[in-house]
Amino acid sequence: MVAQVLLLSLILLSPGLISYVITHDRVQLMTALGVSGYWLAPMAVIYLINFYLLVPFLWFKRRVWQFLLLNMALVIGCNTHILFNDTSTMPAVWRAGFSSFASIALIIDSMAIGIAMSVRFLMRQQERKQKEVEAELAWLKNQINPHFLFNTLNNISSLAQIDGDETQEAIMQLSDLLRYAMYETNKPKVKLEGEVDFMRNYIDLMKLRCNEMTKINYQLSIVNDQLEIAPLLFISLVENAFKHGMNSNEPATIDVSLEQQAETLVFICDNTNNPKPTKDRSGSGIGLDNTRRRLDLLYPGRYTWEQEITPQNIYHVKITICL
Repeated sequence: MVAQVLLLSLILLSPGLISYVITHDRVQLMTALGVSGYWLAPMAVIYLINFYLLVPFLWFKRRVWQFLLLNMALVIGCNTHILFNDTSTMPAVWRAGFSSFASIALIIDSMAIGIAMSVRFLMRQQERKQKEVEAELAWLKNQINPHFLFNTLNNISSLAQIDGDETQEAIMQLSDLLRYAMYETNKPKVKLEGEVDFMRNYIDLMKLRCNEMTKINYQLSIVNDQLEIAPLLFISLVENAFKHGMNSNEPATIDVSLEQQAETLVFICDNTNNPKPTKDRSGSGIGLDNTRRRLDLLYPGRYTWEQEITPQNIYHVKITICL
């Protein structure tokens, strides 16, 4: 609204301002403003009425004939001082010039209608795209919560067969994790501090089911914990590290790091590559796909993704995000 009013005001005032800059004559300034108002003010009125009323409430609702008839009446009504001006007393040359200017004014007014329609159309397309993006982000985030819960419950189920006391502790930790996931992440961005605590608690919970064959290291180095980030952005990668990195029969490692460099985050997750059997489909693939899609939507052009299996059979993922 403000930008459009400023632009229209600039169009109306520019002839007078240019005249004053050249001549420094206030009389010519007022004359130029009067002329520009006489010929251009109808254009501004027609544009604003179309933009805020006729296009959204008639054209977009397919009331085409009403839109056309009202615009015809609007153009005539805003230009009565031009269309019904008595030119009989004018010299012939002036009458010809006045008729030419009148024709140009009507063309400009018609263009104003088209511009209002185009701007409104582009805005509606942008709004639709934004709603689609928000809906997709909500869907992706909703996929994370059940996926995270499914994997965590699997881990606690396995732990229950080993140590009942640790299972109780794990259930309490899970309660804290779910409280954060369900109640603290219902907004586009959360404090980085909360995400770091969430990942730290999740890793500690997962460590309970690991034996001495699996070495787990994590380093979460944050300088400004008040920075904001999309919630639950890295948890799927940590989940995958535990799912594919743990091995009860062979040595395995899981290394997770998150480092802040000014307003850039560098997340690295390395784990021994121990892919599960084909029949084990729990959460297969959904985590990585969701993470990449969320990054595409939330940080387009502001992140890099590295993913490989190293010659040492380490599954490596590195994400760099400019917040």
